[in-house]
Amino acid sequence: MQRDRQVQDLLVRSASYLDEDQLEQWVELFEEDAVYRVTTAESLRKGYPVSIIHCEGRHMLEDRIAALRNANIYEPHTYCHVLSLPQRKQTDGEEVIETRFIVTRIFEDGRTDVFATGKYIDRYTDGDEDCRIKSRIVVLDSRAIDVLLVIPL
Repeated sequence: MQRDRQVQDLLVRSASYLDEDQLEQWVELFEEDAVYRVTTAESLRKGYPVSIIHCEGRHMLEDRIAALRNANIYEPHTYCHVLSLPQRKQTDGEEVIETRFIVTRIFEDGRTDVFATGKYIDRYTDGDEDCRIKSRIVVLDSRAIDVLLVIPL
């Protein structure tokens, strides 16, 4: 039960950090050698290796956030994540945690739209007090991707 609580806490903190523009804290939820990918359900089902975003290691995530902060030009917006309860599954003999999500995008003028739906497929480290993300695959339900995928999901 303790492990379930740790996973739920990490999921909630992850979504909160993204929604509250605390991206540097979000990155710290990942292991140093973690993998973060954004792909589509179709690509995953067909076994396509190419991702919309593919970061190997926390340093790549940090670079992505630094670019977002200092170099990218985009219309300012925020997210609001709504998460399902996490579900344990066995994949290739390894436990993964799947969590469904819906993300709305809110622009400064108040316009709000559904930005993405899908699921996280997460692998976590084992820890007595804390756990971190070893791997997160963000699987989008739709292959119609807005070009404005600046903030991580």
